Amino acid sequence: MTAQTVEETLDTVFRMESARIIATVARIVRDVGIAEEIAQDALVAALEQWPRAGVPDRPGAWLTATAKHRAVDLVRRRETYARKLAEAGRELTESAYDPEPSGPGDIDDDVLRLVFTTCHPVLSAEARTALTLRLLGGLRTDEIARAFLVPEPTVAARITRAKRTLAKSGVEFEVPYGEDRAARLGSVLEVIYLIFNEGYAATAGDDLLRPALCEDALRLARVLAALMPREGEVHGLAALLEIQASRTAARTGPDGQPVLLADQDRRRWDRLLIRRGYAALERAVAADGATGPYALQAAIAACHARAARYEETDWATIAALYRRLAAVAPSPVVELNRAVAVSMAEGPEAGLALVDALAAEPALDRYHLLPSVRGDLLARLGREAEARAEFARAAELTRNERERALLLRRAAG
Repeated sequence: MTAQTVEETLDTVFRMESARIIATVARIVRDVGIAEEIAQDALVAALEQWPRAGVPDRPGAWLTATAKHRAVDLVRRRETYARKLAEAGRELTESAYDPEPSGPGDIDDDVLRLVFTTCHPVLSAEARTALTLRLLGGLRTDEIARAFLVPEPTVAARITRAKRTLAKSGVEFEVPYGEDRAARLGSVLEVIYLIFNEGYAATAGDDLLRPALCEDALRLARVLAALMPREGEVHGLAALLEIQASRTAARTGPDGQPVLLADQDRRRWDRLLIRRGYAALERAVAADGATGPYALQAAIAACHARAARYEETDWATIAALYRRLAAVAPSPVVELNRAVAVSMAEGPEAGLALVDALAAEPALDRYHLLPSVRGDLLARLGREAEARAEFARAAELTRNERERALLLRRAAG
């Protein structure tokens, strides 16, 4: 195996395992900033050793073990951490941790514990989400910036300040209970949602999808739903992710190129995940009427899932659901999606009017889906030259190679 192949393998493994490594180390050192540094040290060690010794049979376990040993060494060197060293030693002799909760009141999961820790109220909502996406999702600052629709330097500064604040405030690596847990739940749900979105439509790179992120987000949503059976929005998020994940196999062709929703083979949609999504949505309705933003998005996804063919989609209901969503969670991205639904229900002219009204939104200035949607509406109206220009602009803005290729084909066509 060449050095380049080893590096590529390591990059893939680290992206998949970094959240678990950081979470495991944070349990030992009780500091998420130090935990991330130790995880990076383990990565450097692998870069030095794997080209000579070869990639281990279980590369994720190798990285985790290396990081854990370095964490214990760090604790051992600090006399003031003697008690924590004893606790860490006992934990390391136990069997491998079970990622599922051991009981209804506990979260026996280092990754979830890390989510709740990084969503501590001492941080602003923006800092909580940015830091958790960095540590839990393994996302780069540019990927997080895309999720927030803010400049990359802003995200980098938020992450740095968040780590310093957690360390300075002495925030424990723990699971909150009672009112404290409820207070942090909104941030936790947002983080899981954004992690899933990055896996569902990757910001950059050669692949449209990053399935590992989708799987991690879906697992976290399921665990939360089991822990909080009376929280409607928890079930709403789980329903949304189940139904969205059901389309994964149909979203790309054999060559990895994106397949638009209208062209997807719906026989390839995962009916089990759809049924799980329907069941979660029913639990959301039973809990609070499914009035929250995640439950409303799940209801929109369910409308798509119920249509056997694209032509049978109930766009009027989807447009109405987007109006409700815009009322409870105002966002220019929600309005853009509503414009698409309106264009399908009432015609492209109606949709284009809504899209043009969003042209001055600063948050959408470099959002590639705005010109992409506008190009589609112009094409449907027969304004081909304008549509071509919009698709070309969208291709310039996206950093995902698969999306860029699709948009350039649409421009050419």
